[in-house]
Amino acid sequence: MAISVVMPALEMAQETGKLVSWLKKEGESVSKGELLLEVETDKAVMEIESPGSGILAGITATPGMEVAVGRTIAWIVQPGEAPPKSEEQAAPGARRGVAEVAAKSPPTPAAQTAAPSSQTSEARISPKARRLAKEHSVDIAKLQGTGPGGEILAADILAAAGSGKSVESVSSTPASASAVSNNVIAKIMAERTAQSWTTVPHFFVTRELDASPLNRLREALASQTEKSHGVRATHTDLLVYHVARALAVHPQLNASWVEGSVRHNPEINIAIAVAVDGGVVAPVIHNAGKLTIAEIAVRRKELAERARSGKLRPADIAGGTFTISNLGMLDVDAFTAIITPPQAAILAVGRITDRIAAVDGKPAVVAMMTLTLSSDHRVLDGAVAARFMQTLAGKLAQDRLTEST
Repeated sequence: MAISVVMPALEMAQETGKLVSWLKKEGESVSKGELLLEVETDKAVMEIESPGSGILAGITATPGMEVAVGRTIAWIVQPGEAPPKSEEQAAPGARRGVAEVAAKSPPTPAAQTAAPSSQTSEARISPKARRLAKEHSVDIAKLQGTGPGGEILAADILAAAGSGKSVESVSSTPASASAVSNNVIAKIMAERTAQSWTTVPHFFVTRELDASPLNRLREALASQTEKSHGVRATHTDLLVYHVARALAVHPQLNASWVEGSVRHNPEINIAIAVAVDGGVVAPVIHNAGKLTIAEIAVRRKELAERARSGKLRPADIAGGTFTISNLGMLDVDAFTAIITPPQAAILAVGRITDRIAAVDGKPAVVAMMTLTLSSDHRVLDGAVAARFMQTLAGKLAQDRLTEST
């Protein structure tokens, strides 16, 4: 029986995906779980696995095409079997099913409770697209949607508002240069950042601390992890380690705001912001509270390399419950970061630099660093955030790892 290959939903509120490339040619054999295609989202290029074993056939999407989530773009058939006729609309449940097959990891808390897009009698249109249509004064009655069943998507609204071309030509014409892709990524990032800043009630807690113990611990562990695991531990690895253990003490900061209520996450999954061409991605170190420094270092290095080469997989960015953004290596003293919903907090890390500070009542040169915590006031209050920072500072003040760390 033929198995449909559809455009997967890899992120919260994703409506379309751009096909980057097929990793198999039509007529070639493919095994279930084998990498089949690459899809671009606003975060990264994802490698998608085959949902079944057989022969790739009936390809309907070419590299560069923007395709609605859930739409069939190819088939996996058995020898001698012909692919079904092309479908404009995927079978019911395709959006959810293929995302699960592609990601092979638990969805983010928001994705677990996301409701289907509402429809209207005059036109099938997603809530996001309706909002954009109002903002850009686009008459939806004159649009023909490119989504399943003719649904009008956000991409259709942006295409109608931003160019003189028809919706069909904008949504199906391959990009001619990587700059176009980067512009799209930047636009979506800007929209999501603005949405977080304007809808999430941020508040900030800042703490300066003596980073000398952290420096000593890194120096002691770097050569050890290099010998045992082939990678030198970094300050970021130590921060992930200590932040995960501080979150275990203060689980409110590991919670999420989902559909008007607080959801407590059973796992501590630390996302690390990584700069890439066209924007920033945040690959996730899952179950960070159960990993050693060396294990964190190995995982961090693998994720950073995949992020910068555009080879992140769906599981690499799924399920983050807290984010660390470290700009210290770029000589930034301190900054405030914007929360990534539905997470409740993000930690901004500045550089370690020598400053004059009071030590035992006398001035001394001390290696100092500044940490700034951005928190969602719907999930936690200032006292909870301050106690978390107090716990984290206490852990970072240790120059060796102990059972209580």
